[in-house]
Amino acid sequence: MDIPSTRILGVRVDRVDLHQTLHIIDEFIAARTTHQIVVVNAAKIVKAIQDRQLKAIIEQADLSGADGMPVVWASKLFGKSIPGRVNGTDLMEALVLKAQQKNYRIFFLGARQEVVKKVVSMYKSFFPALQIAGYHHGYFSKEEERQVAQKIGDSNADILFVAFGTPKKEKFISAYKEIMRVPVIHGVGGSFDVVAGITKRAPLWMQKSGLEWFYRFLQEPRRMWKRYLVTNTLFIFYILLALLHLKKFD
Repeated sequence: MDIPSTRILGVRVDRVDLHQTLHIIDEFIAARTTHQIVVVNAAKIVKAIQDRQLKAIIEQADLSGADGMPVVWASKLFGKSIPGRVNGTDLMEALVLKAQQKNYRIFFLGARQEVVKKVVSMYKSFFPALQIAGYHHGYFSKEEERQVAQKIGDSNADILFVAFGTPKKEKFISAYKEIMRVPVIHGVGGSFDVVAGITKRAPLWMQKSGLEWFYRFLQEPRRMWKRYLVTNTLFIFYILLALLHLKKFD
């Protein structure tokens, strides 16, 4: 599928919004082959600059959406505008609704056992017709990875949500996607915690203003200060270097 893209600091981001992404996902599921979806925010772009394996996975992904307004704004500075953001949580929730409508089977992977179990229970109460292919917590060893991947492969899922952090989720999906054999695999980060009510999403005005990261930082400053304050500062610094042609990002 020919999806238009741009590069932000050398990292590929597709020029699609949430509505277009959902249409593409329908085609992915209809094709019945495995597709890895990534969503890219400022922090992930900085990590990809520092981690060549992560950057290569984003490059090879079947779809790479802009998860955050700073990435959308940056695309305008470099001449190839992205039409809208593809927030990971918004995409997950839209896919759950679509799954009920189209009888897609979903597998949930990640978070603590009580959290993922609560997420599945909540979605089943909201969407009684939703088909759950299975679920598994995210606290398993390196030696157990292949066994978990095989469990997912045996579930006959159409959609897999992977709730690990970056770059763990991208690398796990890339390593085991051929074993899992799921048409659409979406790395959702901390979205299970949001659905379960452990963390809260920013008000809509903060999301649209590009301040969702700051709201998240205020909830867990000790854990999130490096991820957001350091990487977001680096993102701005790198953007300035690129605009002034002081550094080339390949």
